[in-house]
Amino acid sequence: MSRIVITRRGCFVAMALACAVAGLAGCSSPSPTFYALRADDAAAAVQPAATGVTMDVVVGPVTVPEMVDRPQIVTRNADNTIQMNEFARWAAPLKSDIGRVIAADLAQRLGTARVSTVDLGVATPPVWRVRVDIVRFDSLPGDSVTIEAQWAVRPPGHRASALGRTVAHESVASHDYGALVDAHDRALAAISADIAAAIQADRAAVTGATN
Repeated sequence: MSRIVITRRGCFVAMALACAVAGLAGCSSPSPTFYALRADDAAAAVQPAATGVTMDVVVGPVTVPEMVDRPQIVTRNADNTIQMNEFARWAAPLKSDIGRVIAADLAQRLGTARVSTVDLGVATPPVWRVRVDIVRFDSLPGDSVTIEAQWAVRPPGHRASALGRTVAHESVASHDYGALVDAHDRALAAISADIAAAIQADRAAVTGATN
């Protein structure tokens, strides 16, 4: 069984060395850098097929593993130990940021601005509801990221939900945290593409049934 070791030692050692160099001049703690996920710009080029069906989409709830559900960006080392970086942090709670990005991606891919992470209980037009459970959110600096998501699309009415699973794996060219977050953006775009395809298939079925 693998043993997970959580360490902040590297950060504190760096601070101690900085203080030693500063000497009597004093020592101030370095400021953390905050990172936010962002939607896929390439999704804007996707032209959804016209169906004539007006729609709303609600994304949520979104869940993430407890290990990464924290302000610090959590990375995995080659020896399977885990590091939480006090100076590389998420700008917003991870699950809410993931929901925001998936909603923005879906809006682009579905060609509608009526995609939200807030369910206002609207009855019309037809509302598709999307649940996303992130079961794996791995970050290996200088190597790759992997996001595994189980998702469900609940269509309007009493039709059965579409269930799916997407495993998105993206390479990371450097040890820079910005490159790591960019890779997560691409992985979320792949998940959004699968969810959008499920919604489009259901929307086309609704259109065909009404014609």
